[in-house]
Amino acid sequence: MDLWKYFDITHKRHQFCNPLNTKKFERFCQLLQLKRGERVLDIACGKGEFIIRLAELYDIAGVGVDISPYYIQECEEKLRKRTPNSDIEFVQMDAANYTPKSPHCFDVVLCVGASWVYGGHRGTIQALKGMVKKGGLIVVGEPFWLKEPSKEYLEVEGIKKEDFGSHYDNVKVGENEGLTCLYTLVSNFDDWDHYETLQWWAVDEYFRAHPDDPDMREIVERKTREKKLYLQGGRETMGWAVYVFRNGGCFNK
Repeated sequence: MDLWKYFDITHKRHQFCNPLNTKKFERFCQLLQLKRGERVLDIACGKGEFIIRLAELYDIAGVGVDISPYYIQECEEKLRKRTPNSDIEFVQMDAANYTPKSPHCFDVVLCVGASWVYGGHRGTIQALKGMVKKGGLIVVGEPFWLKEPSKEYLEVEGIKKEDFGSHYDNVKVGENEGLTCLYTLVSNFDDWDHYETLQWWAVDEYFRAHPDDPDMREIVERKTREKKLYLQGGRETMGWAVYVFRNGGCFNK
């Protein structure tokens, strides 16, 4: 089964492809206070909600990059409906291969919930540093451990304990790279529940509408495993947060 088809189906009802609720998102966008014409790069932009909302609020310019043809199509539709005159471009490609026309050319660089693109949190910070201006902002979304993960959890998720750290570790990784952490936005159980359980609903709706899809069995089996894992400990094991770093800043002179 096409992985991007699976994510398109399971996230059909989602505004964001991560556990970030709308109220927190709106507050965060207001905090950014960007200037008209500033350039924003969104790596693994998903459905494009972040960069399009910033275009609506601040009339910024920018680029959204994502590997999923389903999401890029949705991004283009949003762009036409909501900000047709904005200087926003969406590019379908593996974001790991995206190279700006010149280094350090963006005022804000985002990679929210997709550090796998660069092999982890530190690799993401290092890659984004090469694209953002001195004094610019780096915004990343990253999981962290709420408690010691069980062996079963790691096996089912296909990850290792060392793949993620604590909330403190996520901050220190950026600061050890010469950045200043300005702000964190941490998801709570309600945010996680909405993110996870909305996927169950989306799969059920897809099943009812497409019972003859040859991928249906694989889709349901995978989501059933993920549902069980979340309910049997995942909810209390992994946290998630958005981190805002300044490239430079008062704490790293």
